[in-house]
Amino acid sequence: MDISYRLPQKRALLTELPGPRSQELTARRRATVAAGVGSSVPVYAADADGGVIVDVDGNSMIDLGAGIAVTSVGASDPAVAEAVREQVGHFTHTCFMVTPYEGYIAVAEKLAELTPGDHEKRSVLFNSGAEAVENAIKVARLATGRDAVVAFDHAYHGRTNLTMALTAKTMPYKTNFGPFAPEIYRMPMSYPYRDQPGLTGEQAALASIDRIEKQIGADAVAAVIIEPIQGEGGFIVPAPGFLPTLQAWARENGVVFIADEVQTGFCRTGLWFASDDEGIVPDIITMAKGMAGGMPLSAITGRADLLDLVHAGGLGGTYGGNPVACAAALAAIETMTALDLSGRARHIESLAMPRLRALAEETSVIGDVRGRGAMLAIELVQPGTDIPDPVITKAIAAHALAEGVVLLTCGTYGNVIRLLPPLVISDELLDDAMTVLENTVRTLAAQ
Repeated sequence: MDISYRLPQKRALLTELPGPRSQELTARRRATVAAGVGSSVPVYAADADGGVIVDVDGNSMIDLGAGIAVTSVGASDPAVAEAVREQVGHFTHTCFMVTPYEGYIAVAEKLAELTPGDHEKRSVLFNSGAEAVENAIKVARLATGRDAVVAFDHAYHGRTNLTMALTAKTMPYKTNFGPFAPEIYRMPMSYPYRDQPGLTGEQAALASIDRIEKQIGADAVAAVIIEPIQGEGGFIVPAPGFLPTLQAWARENGVVFIADEVQTGFCRTGLWFASDDEGIVPDIITMAKGMAGGMPLSAITGRADLLDLVHAGGLGGTYGGNPVACAAALAAIETMTALDLSGRARHIESLAMPRLRALAEETSVIGDVRGRGAMLAIELVQPGTDIPDPVITKAIAAHALAEGVVLLTCGTYGNVIRLLPPLVISDELLDDAMTVLENTVRTLAAQ
């Protein structure tokens, strides 16, 4: 991969973690930041580039989280940084709904080009994934004149009132935050590791469709929303045939099929979008995270006949499609294209997946290895069972951090380690991180 890095791409610990400066910041944080805001690791970033994060104590850590799949092009990609500087020098905001600008249109043009399908498309830009999901549901309800929305077990779609209702996991996302938006219905997800043995994707989808038709009625459903690979729910990859069967049913019944690609989009899974893997062409696709190199930007892109039904003023927001974020997105997409980061994601999979599978064979605490591209996971269980083990999962993340590797956990049961490295991580750095993970799992499995 032809890329130069600004910071040394190596793991180097100068202090124990957290170091003294990070501990000072934690004390200041407790005095001013609400306790409800959590952080995965107790260290504070001072710099980041490529596959490393340097904390305020000078420790260089390997980043296998990418800000939850955001900094795919790295946290300080030169093209993104230069585009942001250039745009800030002209203007930071006018509000597209007041005085529009070219950057917003250019991003929409790129999304029409990159998203699945060759049909006529329209896009709207927002700030966060949750906003994108909210607006996709708004469009679907207006276009169909129906109210019901189908989501799935283990889903994560956001933290706003509507998206909390769509999200499956109660703690920490929903507990004591209700009542939630009505007319949300949850159906079984294809979860190959935990499904009945031999259950195909098509069979799993037909079972969910049967419940939809019996419990809601097809003519009452405005939309089906699904992550092609579930993120926070545990990096669950549905069995082949699950998504195409659902989409075919939606099309036959006038239901808007929404692919939530907030986490899977923009080369993360080895294709521009995870929907491409089985040739799914969503009616609406939601995007954010890796879209703009770390700047806050999200979007919905969908069929022109759907989005153009919405009355003028019905979609938008003060900061939606901010010009600086749009400039960052155009630069990030240019970097993704120039470096073939879809191919890079597949390369990362080819390096990491065999080692994860070998580790699962060697130890008794890994029940499943799954994922696609640079969106990989191991599911931790009690030895010899499929009982989730969130305790060892948390311990693995903490032990790896002590060795200078940032890992994220996820899953409905809190028992999944997810690997989301920046797509520009070097082979050497990834190899080092994988060695730390392997040694960590071996050590803790033996205790």
